[in-house]
Amino acid sequence: MTESSSGHLAVLLEEAVAGLAIKAEGGYVDATFGRGGHSRAMLARLGPEGHLLGLDRDPSAVEAARELAAVDRRFSIEHAPFSHLESCWRAHAGNAQAQGVLMDLGVSSPQLDQAERGFGFMRDGPLDMRMDTTSGEPAGDWINTASEAELSRVFWTFGEERHARRIASRIVRERALAPLTRTTQLADLIAGVVGRREPGKHPATRCFQAIRIHVNRELDELSEALTQAVSILSPGGRLAVISFHSLEDRIVKRFMREQARGEQAPRNLPVRDLPTPGRTLSLVGKAIHASVAEVAHNPRARSAVLRVAERLA
Repeated sequence: MTESSSGHLAVLLEEAVAGLAIKAEGGYVDATFGRGGHSRAMLARLGPEGHLLGLDRDPSAVEAARELAAVDRRFSIEHAPFSHLESCWRAHAGNAQAQGVLMDLGVSSPQLDQAERGFGFMRDGPLDMRMDTTSGEPAGDWINTASEAELSRVFWTFGEERHARRIASRIVRERALAPLTRTTQLADLIAGVVGRREPGKHPATRCFQAIRIHVNRELDELSEALTQAVSILSPGGRLAVISFHSLEDRIVKRFMREQARGEQAPRNLPVRDLPTPGRTLSLVGKAIHASVAEVAHNPRARSAVLRVAERLA
């Protein structure tokens, strides 16, 4: 397991890199550089002619990545979201195909631990939650202007929060008195509605997840990136995705299965053993979860799921 200077631990590092089956002279994409744990492990397996392109939405992650790019000519970094994956790859590699794409969908430890980023609620900070602090709408702006119906929809759809309507109603009442601007302010409000429930989980966890997903368009970005990853992969190239909650994993699982299944012939056709049109991927093994040892060392790995698929010819 790799720990960066920021204290961030790369989750399922060995399993993810092994799943990519890295070829020494190949071209690869780490679509979420974070603090570089996965990228450094990938570079360690690349030869002198290999290349790794990193992407990240977070300016602080990009700054850290540029330090790596300055000392390793095989690595380059782009400040870009998932939805720019293909265009960034083409800008660097032209018509060449990639041998592997890695996506780590988790929020990095620095993002969670820095109160000013507004991702967490254990330390007081501004309601921001943007992956890219240079663009987009901060969470506080959305919280204070969205309709009660929209608030409720987001909490339910992206957080699977069963108290979504009650929480949305309380937010609308409270913000009429004074804007909600701080993470602990919102977390305390939600806790007052929900009360105690799941052991070891703060009552505001689901709503904070929902707000973060909405503000950053995370599920839309993921869906676009999965399609683009398949487009840039060479035959035999690998796609490895690490997800951290059921909404993400559901999208990844469904996408990989659909691409591996292709277009299904009607059941009443007399001949069914012909090549299946539309198949682009082959599943590689089963879903992989963090080991007991890794979870003990890094509790944030407990919900991680790794899925790997290979591009067909």
